[in-house]
Amino acid sequence: MKSDQSLDCMGLYCPMPIVKTAEKIKQLKTGEILEVLADDKGIKEDMPAWCEATGHEFLGIEEQGDEIKVYVKKSHE
Repeated sequence: MKSDQSLDCMGLYCPMPIVKTAEKIKQLKTGEILEVLADDKGIKEDMPAWCEATGHEFLGIEEQGDEIKVYVKKSHE
């Protein structure tokens, strides 16, 4: 999936990938897509829940070995 920005959260564990995502998404324009790279399997449940709570759009997950890529579309300022 194509993204506008990427955020490396490899080696970080809950709740840090979500905290970093919340900080980074503020820098994006509405409609831009953020790719979050992580190896904490908790992100697969945490990110959809965070998107639902904040109103941003969860676009999906791609997994390659231990690497998890999660995609979030900024829905509002």
